[in-house]
Amino acid sequence: MIKFLFRFMGLFLLAVAVILAVIDATRSVAASELVMTPLGQSWFAVSPSTINLAQALVQRYTLPVIWDPAIVWVLTMPGFTVFAVLAVLFLQIGTRRRKRGIQIKSA
Repeated sequence: MIKFLFRFMGLFLLAVAVILAVIDATRSVAASELVMTPLGQSWFAVSPSTINLAQALVQRYTLPVIWDPAIVWVLTMPGFTVFAVLAVLFLQIGTRRRKRGIQIKSA
């Protein structure tokens, strides 16, 4: 059941990564130059109040130092790469392990 949830979340994150990549590709074609929208800019365009809330929660309930070097760096990365990396991690966690026993083939 848990592996199913990880696979489902991985596929959902992969779908978001593809959507963001298509948006960036469309903008690149329209601008005739490479356009990669940072995750923070995309998040702010969708819901500006939640990005401010996330910053307040991270700085209040965890180490305030985490926001500036770590999370700001992630928010400056292109959105499709962040979601693609997360998708790969979730899909890797959700993969079924193969049994390493000896398999005997019958003739």
